[in-house]
Amino acid sequence: MFKHIILTAGSILMITVATALSAQAASLENTLYMRVSTGGTVTIELLPDLAPQHVERIKTLAAKGFYDGLTFHRVIDGFMAQTGDPTGTGSGGSDLPTLPAEFSDYAYKRGTVGMARTSDPNSANSQFFICFTDTGCSFLTGQYTVVGQVTEGMEVVDSIAKGEPPSNPDKIEKLTIAADVKAETPSTDAAAE
Repeated sequence: MFKHIILTAGSILMITVATALSAQAASLENTLYMRVSTGGTVTIELLPDLAPQHVERIKTLAAKGFYDGLTFHRVIDGFMAQTGDPTGTGSGGSDLPTLPAEFSDYAYKRGTVGMARTSDPNSANSQFFICFTDTGCSFLTGQYTVVGQVTEGMEVVDSIAKGEPPSNPDKIEKLTIAADVKAETPSTDAAAE
């Protein structure tokens, strides 16, 4: 009987560890690191349950390096910082087709990441924005597709140069999927010293 209890407890522990590791791996697949020219990094948790097509689009473009070097071309104090346009004008996008809206009741608040679009609800492509405040973006709920939420680094977002466009716009230096980040290891020369 005691042996059965130990085996059962061991099995439960192994299942729990396996589930936790699987959840962590899934979480890394849906986490972005955005290094900004202001000198900091923003961590964004993507929300594929709310907007699977839009989340996949951002991940696809990030993996290709599409966002690297793009400016924050529209930054309105108390509202949001917008990026993702290769022309830097607010009228450009990727060469991929536009996406159908994936609206939800997720409340726009400080750090919410949404997809920019034209007046056509089904026109989002590559541009996204990050909300500065809870109240500044609340009216967007249910009208713009939510793709994520900033979990770390809102102070970096707060420091992005303001303007439409800013006179000296800040840039995304690198947008990376966390699961793709390789742990840095010392070179063999450094290890030999």
